[in-house]
Amino acid sequence: MELPGLERLLDVCRRLDLGLKTTPPACAPRKAGSLLEGVPFDPVLASVYARLGHAAFATQEICWVLAQSTDAAHDLEENNKWWRETWWKELGMPVIVFGGDVYSYATVPDLADGQGRQPVVMVDTYESKPDVMPVASDVDRFFDTLARYLEALVAHPRYQKYGEMEFSFPWDATGILARDERLVEMMRAGRFEPLMKNADEETRRWEAKVMGGGE
Repeated sequence: MELPGLERLLDVCRRLDLGLKTTPPACAPRKAGSLLEGVPFDPVLASVYARLGHAAFATQEICWVLAQSTDAAHDLEENNKWWRETWWKELGMPVIVFGGDVYSYATVPDLADGQGRQPVVMVDTYESKPDVMPVASDVDRFFDTLARYLEALVAHPRYQKYGEMEFSFPWDATGILARDERLVEMMRAGRFEPLMKNADEETRRWEAKVMGGGE
């Protein structure tokens, strides 16, 4: 499977000197549709792990880390066992966490399309109730969105002058997220509502902006 979003993110990290660390894939990486904690593994994520066993993107800024799944480390599998035991019941849907920064990012098997591609959500578990925000229609689109966010961040005048991160992801990236037409369609159709039951007013305003084209 071609992964233009991943390619863009790798290029942005190198071209803008934001920091990048990668390791080779496992000898036998996890296959699309194989069961992880009892749910199908996303085909796009399987293609990512066929290329990378682990990665840290933009290490000088956001440091978004892809969970390790190599011959020597099995963080992906171990982390998701913990997530199933700790958060699945609270969330109300299974999720497969594949990486993150301050927050965790996961695919949602129950919301897969006809080709098995699963959307991506950000999960904040720092409060008593998990807060979920939809961020991409599939894993590669998420990487494309993250790359575009980084480009916008670096181009911001305050970043260029002071090196300050003027806006955060995904809160201030509504215009970029709105370009993901399938994501917007799913949000408008209420597909994420079972996961967003704890959304506060600020999250709902953010959601409305994404559905409204980012404004």
